[in-house]
Amino acid sequence: MGSSVFVGIQRILVAFDASPHAEHAVDVALSMAADMKAKLFIVSVIRPPEPAESAEFNAVLEDGRERYERCFAPIRERARQKEIELETDIVLGHPAEQIIHKAETIQASIIVIGKRSHTLLHRWMLGSNTERVLKYAHCPVMIVH
Repeated sequence: MGSSVFVGIQRILVAFDASPHAEHAVDVALSMAADMKAKLFIVSVIRPPEPAESAEFNAVLEDGRERYERCFAPIRERARQKEIELETDIVLGHPAEQIIHKAETIQASIIVIGKRSHTLLHRWMLGSNTERVLKYAHCPVMIVH
């Protein structure tokens, strides 16, 4: 896949949930960003518990932030080594809505998202968040296997 396929890509958004599929999506996005001299944005979404009780809510938020920050450290180092400008963000809410909102806010050229395929049923269809992002995103969406 040559760089010419990605002409005009200046901002790449990766949806990151710390899964192996998301790690692979980051690998692909890092490669694209290096080839295109594009800025890379990584967004992770913490979904609050429902109903959001104060003690549980704070624990979920704290655990999520700590987990994602640990995951971002090696990604930041890889981006630095490749001289890629990187911005990370951890947001709270519904994953698809937050990914779409972030893409619009940063005026993403493309969204890169990992495909989940844990079961035979999931292999036949995309996850609901991925489907929503595909349906409502203002820019192309690349699904990485």
